[in-house]
Amino acid sequence: MPADPRDVLTRPAPPPDVTVAYGDHPEQLADLRRPAGDGPPRPLVIVVHGGFWRAEYDRSHTGPMAAALAALGHPVAQLEYRRTGQPDGGWPHTLTDVRAGVAALPELAAAALPGRVAPVPPILVGHSAGGHLALYVAAHAPATVGGVLALAPVADLAEAYRLDLDGGAVAALLGGGPAEVPERYAAADPSALVPIQIRTVVMHGTLDRQVPAAISRSWVAAARAAGTPATLVELPECEHFGLIAPDSPAWPRVLAALRSLHDDLPPIDATSPSR
Repeated sequence: MPADPRDVLTRPAPPPDVTVAYGDHPEQLADLRRPAGDGPPRPLVIVVHGGFWRAEYDRSHTGPMAAALAALGHPVAQLEYRRTGQPDGGWPHTLTDVRAGVAALPELAAAALPGRVAPVPPILVGHSAGGHLALYVAAHAPATVGGVLALAPVADLAEAYRLDLDGGAVAALLGGGPAEVPERYAAADPSALVPIQIRTVVMHGTLDRQVPAAISRSWVAAARAAGTPATLVELPECEHFGLIAPDSPAWPRVLAALRSLHDDLPPIDATSPSR
């Protein structure tokens, strides 16, 4: 029997180096991982986990991915946020938590990992619902984001609602459908937020059964038409979870996309202290 791709969700990982709080709520946390080696400061990579915004999925399942990125020399933060099924989860706190965390984490990480975090906006790596949240932050707070790598993102909430992805996950997040809470979709749906001015790479497996690849195709096409510097990378023979599994055939493509975003950032002024 082939391995279950969902095994990555329960795979153990080394513990983080430190956990920091970016707010007062118990879920407003992030796990930080120190980059391997003694290289120069690099942009913080903030991993935004998926799980259709639901309480049963937390940041722990991104541990293997985050540890692999840190082993390659990236300072990494695994961002947590309030989720549906928890008190105060869903609209608006799930979204505002991620926005607040992205704004605060570069400074928090620079203090916790001295000399390892470059004083530039972070790169967001969001998977599935985390891809949606990364695109949301890039649209609403572009000054806090250096680039977005959206892995199988839920990039069109209205379409995801129509498709009933994960049994009503979008309705649980926003409190209803587009006809019931149109103002929430207008504020939260990446399909309504183009153009996004942040360099964005969207990666999607053609065998994805959780989030159809057609959602990424249509979002990138619309975003590019509106002027977003966006690129779509489709991976044949890749499903939903291989994008976050460091031992998967897709992983080298994920790393290549991350490097492309890193190279697009402005040069670091060596005379500037880390924040």
